[in-house]
Amino acid sequence: MPLIAITGTPGTGKTSVSEELRRRGRRVIDLNEHIRDRGLLGERDEERDTYCVDADGLRESLSDLAGGEGEAAFAEGHMAHCLDFSAAIVLRCSPRELAARLEARGYPPSKVRENVQAEVIDVILCEAAESGAPVYEIDCTSIGPSAAADAIEAILGGDTDKYLPGNVSWLGELEEWF
Repeated sequence: MPLIAITGTPGTGKTSVSEELRRRGRRVIDLNEHIRDRGLLGERDEERDTYCVDADGLRESLSDLAGGEGEAAFAEGHMAHCLDFSAAIVLRCSPRELAARLEARGYPPSKVRENVQAEVIDVILCEAAESGAPVYEIDCTSIGPSAAADAIEAILGGDTDKYLPGNVSWLGELEEWF
């Protein structure tokens, strides 16, 4: 069964979109839960306020899902693009809206800035593209989970042109965040 990565900077809508896909009967693996359940969480990085993850162990734990025929399974999380996937869907969000979402979650200013800067310069999109597998991007700034799930369904159905990398760019906001 093909493994489709649903990835993006924290706050772009991965969890909400994945919940909608589950409601539609799709198999979605919550990578955060998967990592915790399988003991793949490493040391805490106090400076960055995050945990390290055993990336090799994560890839190995999902290796039976990568490739093959049948209905796609989705792996959701900001590390999904580090897996062996058949395609990646990168959810995007405008820097100002992303900052507001992360602030509402209680992220400290340094963490908001770090994530917004990553979004502005396409870090996750570029990392996903390094895989050589097809990569698509969906701007979730002003659409809800249902519309984003519709876009994912359209991509799976072959309607990919408007979701190709390069259709979303925040470079005009570069100076504001750096």
